Amino acid sequence: MRIISGKYKGKRINAPKGLPVRPTTDMAKEALFNILNNGYYFDEISVLDLFSGTGNISYEFASRGTEDIVAVDANAKCIKFIEQTSQANSFNIATVKSDVFTYLQRVPVQADIIFADPPYDMSVEDFAKIPELIFTNGLLKEHGVLILEHSKHTALSQLRNFSHQRKYGGSIFSFFTATDI
Repeated sequence: MRIISGKYKGKRINAPKGLPVRPTTDMAKEALFNILNNGYYFDEISVLDLFSGTGNISYEFASRGTEDIVAVDANAKCIKFIEQTSQANSFNIATVKSDVFTYLQRVPVQADIIFADPPYDMSVEDFAKIPELIFTNGLLKEHGVLILEHSKHTALSQLRNFSHQRKYGGSIFSFFTATDI
């Protein structure tokens, strides 16, 4: 994987083999950040990266100047890799080893952008729990956005607070908002 833009533009980060991950493709990541760049100043926002895996999305935010990033993943090896990469590159990324659903039920903080990239084979019912927990618990700041990455075989447009979606290859980003952005 590589960082698309910002201070570390072009930097390649090689994750160790054996991590249970499917990193967001560079093409999809670049398109996503082009969308976000129109609505946010990256150095003024807070980000919650759920199912963070290799930390791919967190690194992109950090490279663009975001200082308040929390990466959550249940896999200890993923968390260790994110911590090592963050330290080596002076990224200000806090890590939390936790089941995402448990974390969303107990976290007291809010974020401007919440990005979630759960396993594509997760059930639609479990996908639906993510926005439900976020909006019920008020975890998204005013004018914030929840972005759920999923496969084209998973339909989420019927869920509460769904705004729109963008398709990139076999991946879809579904956007959820509490208010219009």
